[in-house]
Amino acid sequence: MANPGGGAVCNGKLHNHKKQSNGSQSRNCTKNGIVKEAQQNGKPHFYDKLIVESFEEAPLHVMVFTYMGYGIGTLFGYLRDFLRNWGIEKCNAAVERKEQKDFVPLYQDFENFYTRNLYMRIRDNWNRPICSAPGPLFDLMERVSDDYNWTFRFTGRVIKDVINMGSYNFLGLAAKYDESMRTIKDVLEVYGTGVASTRHEMGTLDKHKELEDLVAKFLNVEAAMVFGMGFATNSMNIPALVGKGCLILSDELNHTSLVLGARLSGATIRIFKHNNTQSLEKLLRDAVIYGQPRTRRAWKKILILVEGVYSMEGSIVHLPQIIALKKKYKAYLYIDEAHSIGAVGPTGRGVTEFFGLDPHEVDVLMGTFTKSFGASGGYIAGRKTIHSSFQPHLVPASTTSCLVHNFCVLPQITRPLHLFPKPGILSSSFLCGLQRVQQLAKNTRYFRQRLQEMGFIIYGNENASVVPLLLYMPGKVAAFARHMLEKKIGVVVVGFPATPLAEARARFCVSAAHTREMLDTVLEALDEMGDLLQLKYSRHKKSARPELYDETSFELED
Repeated sequence: MANPGGGAVCNGKLHNHKKQSNGSQSRNCTKNGIVKEAQQNGKPHFYDKLIVESFEEAPLHVMVFTYMGYGIGTLFGYLRDFLRNWGIEKCNAAVERKEQKDFVPLYQDFENFYTRNLYMRIRDNWNRPICSAPGPLFDLMERVSDDYNWTFRFTGRVIKDVINMGSYNFLGLAAKYDESMRTIKDVLEVYGTGVASTRHEMGTLDKHKELEDLVAKFLNVEAAMVFGMGFATNSMNIPALVGKGCLILSDELNHTSLVLGARLSGATIRIFKHNNTQSLEKLLRDAVIYGQPRTRRAWKKILILVEGVYSMEGSIVHLPQIIALKKKYKAYLYIDEAHSIGAVGPTGRGVTEFFGLDPHEVDVLMGTFTKSFGASGGYIAGRKTIHSSFQPHLVPASTTSCLVHNFCVLPQITRPLHLFPKPGILSSSFLCGLQRVQQLAKNTRYFRQRLQEMGFIIYGNENASVVPLLLYMPGKVAAFARHMLEKKIGVVVVGFPATPLAEARARFCVSAAHTREMLDTVLEALDEMGDLLQLKYSRHKKSARPELYDETSFELED
C-alpha cells in the first residue's frame, strides 16, 4: 500500500513521524498545499489549504491473524479440491468436458482456486439486486441460497428503505422522477430512444454538441468530447494519445480502465508509487537521460496517468507537485476525475479547482457522468489542439453508437451542469448546486471524524467522499456486510483482487442527500459492529492538529 513504512509525503518531501514525549505515536498523514504559488489565469494564485491524509498501519497481530485466515482457507481449499477430483464432493464450478481433455484448458484451475474456495463462501455480499432509484434510501430484493452461494433464488420479499452507503451518488442527483426531470420526457418524444449509428457517421446530434460545449464551459477548458461509457473513455482513448515509442508513467493504484488503456496502447509502462513525487521524478529523470531501451532514442511522448480521487484509497492526487514535474520534464498529464468531478472543489469542478490551479495546466481531463451527475457516460476535455489531433482516432466514437444509445441520458447530464454556471454568475440554480457541494463536504468531514473518534482505521483524505474502513480479515468482511444489511444499511465490501490480499475493507460513499439522522444511524450501527467484530484497530488517538507533531524532512537528492 501507499507508504507502508508509516511515513508520509508532504510537498515532495519524505517525513518520518516520531513519537511524542508522552509516548503516543503520531498519526500518519500527508500535508500538502501549504503556501504554494501557482499560476491561475496568468496571475499568481496562493493556496494555503492544509490537506490531511491518513494511512495508518494495522497492528501486527491483526496482520498475523489475517494471513493465518487466508492460509487456513487455502489448506481447506486444496482439501476440498482433492475431494472434488475423486467425486467425494460435488463440484459446482465450471469444468472442461471430457470430450475436450486433449485440448488446451479453457479454465485455468489455479486461477479459479480463489473463486471456488473463498469468494463463493461470501458471494452473497455482492451483486445484490435493488429495485428502486439509488437515492439515500433504496429497496433491496431479498435472495437466499440453497447450495452455499453457488446459485440464488428470490424469496419475493422486498427490504424497504435501506440506507444507501455504497452508491457514488455524491450530489444526490440519482433520484426518482420529479418535475425537474421533465426535460427527459420531452427529449424522448422528439428524438426517440436511439439513432442506430455511430458518432462519426449519422449519430451526432445537436444535443451532443450542446452537451460538449456545456462540459467545456463547466471545466473552463477549450473543448470536450463525450462518450457512452466511462470505462471505455479511458481504455479506448489512451491508445489514441500514445503508442509504440511512447512512455506511460502510471500511479500504482490507478483504476483498471487506466491500466487497460495503457496496455492496449503499446507504449512502455512504468509504475511509480502512489502519490509519491520522488518516485515519479526518478522515473522522469531516467526517461529523459536514458531514453528508450536499446536504441537510447528520446521518447516520442511521456504521459503521466493519475486519478483525482482514488476510489479504493480515498486519497487525492498531489496535483501541484505533479504539474511542476510535468513542466520540468516536458511531459503530458492525464487525470481521471471520475470520483472527483462534482464532488471536490468549492463549486464541484474537481481537483484543479480544489488546489486553485488553472485547468489548462492539465493536458487531458477525463471524467464520468455516472457518479456525481447521476447519469452515464464519460468525457475527455482539454486544449483544442490536443482534442482535434486525436479526434479521428477515437475508437468509441467510430465503432459504438451514440451516448448510451438513449437520449434520455443527455438531459440528465445537462441538468446537473446547469446547477453550476460559470463562476461569478449568481442564480438560484447556482445556489442550489453550491448547497449540494457544501452539504457533501460537511457530511464527509462529519462521517470521517466520527469514525476516527470511534477508533476505526480509515484511509484517505479528509475531503474525499469515498471513505474506506479497513476490515482486513476475510471472515469479518462477510460478517460485517451481512450484519449491516440486517440493520437495513447497504454497504460495499471490497477484497482481493480489487485490494491487496490483506487489506480488505468496507467502502462508504457519502452523499449530499444523506441527512444527519441517516449518518448517525449508520455510525451507531458501525460503533456496535466495531465492538461486536472487534474492528476498532486504531492504536492512537487522532489529533485535530497534525502539524504539531515533530517531523524530520528529507529533501530530494540533486
